[in-house]
Amino acid sequence: MLRVDKSTFNLNFDDGHARARFVQIVQQGEPRKEDEPMNIRPTKHDDIPALQQVLDGTELFPSEMLPDMVAGFLGNDDGSEIWLTCEHDGQAVGFCYAVPEQLADRAWNMLAIAVSPDHQGKGCGGGIAQHLEAALTAGAQRILIADTSGTDDFAQTRAFYRKNGYTEEARIRDFWAAGDDKVIFWKALS
Repeated sequence: MLRVDKSTFNLNFDDGHARARFVQIVQQGEPRKEDEPMNIRPTKHDDIPALQQVLDGTELFPSEMLPDMVAGFLGNDDGSEIWLTCEHDGQAVGFCYAVPEQLADRAWNMLAIAVSPDHQGKGCGGGIAQHLEAALTAGAQRILIADTSGTDDFAQTRAFYRKNGYTEEARIRDFWAAGDDKVIFWKALS
């Protein structure tokens, strides 16, 4: 099982080269051009109010839940979750949250990804997903899954996953509620 040390944001694995690449990707970010206003990095405590506004705008889940959800990552506990924030011109405008799947070999689940409605369609969501994928790939992880709803309200979300190379792998009928299927997307990490 892979663990994330939040004090240094290192993954615990044996390959020193993979560890160095992961640290470069997650802590410093992928190299970017000076004129690019978007930056993806580990979530910080100061991001919480702006990310709550993202949640209020997207209604992914109640924004009051965010501080408790991200507390373990921001603290020094020995968890394995990853929280990434996308900032545009210095303002947090999106995030993703991923955890390793229990009892599975190097499989991860992106439990949440959200981008402010004003910044959707501008590459932030795709950038966050690619950043997470690159970090997990550097850590020799195998697959990443993402769950979403099968309702019409989430058609744009399902299109996002398809556009970013995810395959609809499974559908569990009436999972979230009667008439609301759970749709599971899958992507191999190489």
